[in-house]
Amino acid sequence: MTDAVGGRAKRFVDLAIAIPAFVLTSPVMFGIALWVRRDSPGSAIFRQERVGLHGRTFQLVKFRTMVVGAQQIGPGLSVDRDDSRITRAGGTLRRLSFDELPQLWNVIRGDMSIVGPRPTVADQVVRYTDAQRRRLEARPGITGLAQVRGRASIPWSQRIAIDIEYVDRWSIRLDLSILLRTVWVVLRRDDTYRGDTGGFDLPPIDVEDVPSPK
Repeated sequence: MTDAVGGRAKRFVDLAIAIPAFVLTSPVMFGIALWVRRDSPGSAIFRQERVGLHGRTFQLVKFRTMVVGAQQIGPGLSVDRDDSRITRAGGTLRRLSFDELPQLWNVIRGDMSIVGPRPTVADQVVRYTDAQRRRLEARPGITGLAQVRGRASIPWSQRIAIDIEYVDRWSIRLDLSILLRTVWVVLRRDDTYRGDTGGFDLPPIDVEDVPSPK
């Protein structure tokens, strides 16, 4: 098993950013947690099993932006701007990307990186081709190259291709560039939802031919 893209250097940068950021934003996250709880019934934190480095699963944490049980209501994992399952607080958190703040803890734990491919669920990863599974050679990130090139508005097949480009091109300089571009993307508040062009578009394949996530 090979190491994650970027190795120890990338991990050092992750910790150097994530630990201070987690400490500094803790009061903000506490306030957001109270707001989410007051806005709608349910936990402030949403946990979901996602697929990470080399296909290993982990528990992703984020602020809950939808009603409890939203995955079993309506279109499931697909979310669009006018989705009635999004709470009032959730709409604001999604626009500002503040719902992702708890993932700083995932970075500290080593499940994620500050920059990398966005993690998805096993039911989607099992439909990757062998070439597309190269996306799993990097720790999943809070932001990534695909996020600054179109985010949710581009289809998954294109996002995966961009993420593989990131795996091939990785450097500290590229990560810093993505971080700076992420600030601009968040300020513009564009491409938060899939719209008419995004969404999961990988065709069904024979799952017996694809290694299961570990």
